[in-house]
Amino acid sequence: MENMFEQVYKIVAEIPTGKVTTYGRIAKMLGNPRLSRAVGYALSVSPSNLPCHRVVDRNGKLADAFFHDGINEQQLLLEEEGVPFTEQGLVDLEACIWDSSRLV
Repeated sequence: MENMFEQVYKIVAEIPTGKVTTYGRIAKMLGNPRLSRAVGYALSVSPSNLPCHRVVDRNGKLADAFFHDGINEQQLLLEEEGVPFTEQGLVDLEACIWDSSRLV
């Protein structure tokens, strides 16, 4: 059986280009909506080839501690994929949210 981090990485690897999901949605896919902080921690120590820039908070806010350049790097990567942002600098979740209906 896979550990939680491996399950998180599998889900994040499936997020399509130009789409995002939230820590909480990933936690729900894992079967426990209270695991959103653990999902965030798993992504903070994730392999570098994982598209973890496609995971944002429930309001569309970017991660302050995203790799080396924080929010700037995450926003640049998302903009390159065509992810829209609101005037407040949040990801427009209505326009690009991804949610897999399957559980890990």
